[in-house]
Amino acid sequence: MLRVIIPEREFWDEAKEEFIKTKTTTLQLEHSLVSLSKWESKWHKPFLGKGNKTVEETVDYIRCMTITQNVDPLVYSSITSDIIKQVSDYITDPMTATWFPKDDKSAPSREIITAEIVYYWMVTLNIPFECQKWHLNRLLTLIRVCNAKSAPPKKLSKKQLAERNAAINAARRKALNSKG
Repeated sequence: MLRVIIPEREFWDEAKEEFIKTKTTTLQLEHSLVSLSKWESKWHKPFLGKGNKTVEETVDYIRCMTITQNVDPLVYSSITSDIIKQVSDYITDPMTATWFPKDDKSAPSREIITAEIVYYWMVTLNIPFECQKWHLNRLLTLIRVCNAKSAPPKKLSKKQLAERNAAINAARRKALNSKG
């Protein structure tokens, strides 16, 4: 969870022709599948992807991430670029000690990942739905681990198979004191 402090700010309300002042507010934010789902249901486009988000979309994602109750909607108008940077750093944090080796042989997937795809993966892998509130990167890492652990072992190349058989034969010859 990330806590950010939104400073107080004064706004001019043109309709009422008066100044409105917001209080300093502490927001508790969680980058999760729940917040991703809320954002995608409003904007009708995938959040995870290569396209850049507008400032309006970014601020709205912060609103979707907010788990603090009863936040004045005007508070989101006071979000600064420094706060957006804090949130961006939090979103990109892996939130886990698990890492995967770089596999240069496989091409990156072109599948568009949406909240529903992630929910599908959770159902397929029997991941409990309470994990939808985890940091999204941690959940995606769990999904990747489940896929790796449940995948059949990779077949050996002809060269690897020949090397393995040669090593087995050499060990047997040594154990039996045989020349072949």
